[in-house]
Amino acid sequence: MAVQKLLTEWIGDQCEEGGQNLPKSYEVHQVIAAAKENQPAYTSLLKQILHEPNLYEAWKQVRKNHGAPGIDNITIGEFAKDLQKHIDFIIVSVENGTYDPSPVRRKDIKKPNGGYRTLGIPTIRDRLLAQAIQQVLTPVFDPTFSASNFGFRPGRSAQDAVEHAKATISEGHTWVVDIDISKFFDRVNHDILMYLLSRRIVDKMLLKLIRKFLNAGIMGNGVASRQTEGVPQGSPLSPLLANILLDVLDKELEQRGHKFSRYADDCNIYVKSERAAKRVMNSIQKFIEVKLRLKLNADKSAVDRPWKRKFLGFSFIGGLKTIPRIRIAKKSIKSFKEKIRQITKRNRGISLEQMVNELNLYLRGWLGYFRLMETPSILMELDGWIRRKLRCYLFKQWKTSKKRLKELRKLGAKEPWSVAYSSKGFWRLSITKQVSTALDCTYFDELGLLSLYQQWCGYVKFS
Repeated sequence: MAVQKLLTEWIGDQCEEGGQNLPKSYEVHQVIAAAKENQPAYTSLLKQILHEPNLYEAWKQVRKNHGAPGIDNITIGEFAKDLQKHIDFIIVSVENGTYDPSPVRRKDIKKPNGGYRTLGIPTIRDRLLAQAIQQVLTPVFDPTFSASNFGFRPGRSAQDAVEHAKATISEGHTWVVDIDISKFFDRVNHDILMYLLSRRIVDKMLLKLIRKFLNAGIMGNGVASRQTEGVPQGSPLSPLLANILLDVLDKELEQRGHKFSRYADDCNIYVKSERAAKRVMNSIQKFIEVKLRLKLNADKSAVDRPWKRKFLGFSFIGGLKTIPRIRIAKKSIKSFKEKIRQITKRNRGISLEQMVNELNLYLRGWLGYFRLMETPSILMELDGWIRRKLRCYLFKQWKTSKKRLKELRKLGAKEPWSVAYSSKGFWRLSITKQVSTALDCTYFDELGLLSLYQQWCGYVKFS
C-alpha cells in the first residue's frame, strides 16, 4: 500500500505538469523498484519503544531534565516511587490501544522583547513515553535530515549553526534572507505532519499514538481545550516532530541550490546579491504558506546584510572584503544587562558574597553559550560594568557617611572623606579614583567573581 501510494503521488505530480512527463511502462517498474528500496518497513518500532530498557533509558533522561509536574501534580520524586508500576501501565495500555495522553499544563513565559511564549508541561508519564518514542524515531529520521539543519539533533548545537553561517558568508554569500516563522510550534499542521510520518512509519498503532499526543490539548485555568494544530513546547517529542516538518523546507532549499543554516524555526538563507535575496524571500514565503500552511512573521523576517541581523543571539562583523567575525548581537547584550540589573538591585539586602555566587552561576551559563564570539573587547567592557554595579551595591549597604569613610579607609583609599560625604549619586561615585582603587579587580577576584574575559580566554586556549 505504501509503495502504491508513493507511485500514485509521483504520477499525480506529473499530471499537474500537463501529463507530458508520465512514465512509460518500463519506467513505472523502475519507480516501483525505487519506492520499495527507499521504503523501509519499520513495523517493529512500537516494540522497540515499549522495550523496558528503552523505557528505563527514557526515564533517566526525564529525571535528568527535572521539570515541573503536569496537570496531575505528580512530581519526579513521587513518580520515581512507583516507577515500575507506571512502566507496566504504559506497556499494557499502549499495546491494547487504550493509552490516552493527558492535556498539557499551560504556562506562559514572558519574552524579553514583549509578548508571551506558551509552554505545555506534560505529565511525567506522558513525558516518559514521549521520550521513549523520540529515542526510537530519532535514528530513523535524523540520518535523512539536511546537513544544514542544526536544531535538536545529536552532536549538533546552535554554535555549529552560527559557525556554518560564518563559513557561508566567507564564501561570498553576503546577503541574508532571515526567515522567522510566526508562532511555529503553535501552528504546526497535524495532517501534514502525520502524512510525513506515515511515509516512513508503517505501524498504524504508533501513528495513532502520536496523533493522540498531538490532539491531547492544553489546560489553562482549569479548562482543557482540544488542539487541532501545533505541538506543545515542553514535550520531548516536539523537537523531532518539528524537524520532520521543516525538513520539507530544507529539502526544497537544497533542491534550489541555496546555502542556509537552520536551527528549529530560525532559518537564514545566504545569497550573493540583494536582488537574489528578495526573489528568494518571495518564493520561499509562498512555499511555506502553501506547502506547510505556516506564516512568516513580517516584523522579524527581512532581507539584509548578515551583520545587520541577529541569528541565535549572535551576529557578525565584516564579510565584504574581510573574513567575518562572530559577535554577540546587541539585543543579546541588552538582555544580559537586564538580567545583571535584576541580580544586583541595590535594595535586595543580601550579602555581597551571595550576590557574587548568583552572578557566577549566570555568567558561566551565559558565556558557555556565547563562547564562540570573536570580539573580546565587549567582554572587558561588561566585566567593568558588572564591577561598577557591585560598587554601587556596596555603597548602598554602607548606609551612613561614617560607615563609608570607615570602610574606604580600611580598604586603603586615599582622601576617602571626599567620597564618603559626597552628595553625588552612587553610579557617579563608583568610578571615582578613591572607590575604583579601593574596590578594584583584585578585591572582586578575592571574592571569587568570574571575569568574562578571562573565562573566554580559557575557552579559546583549550578549543
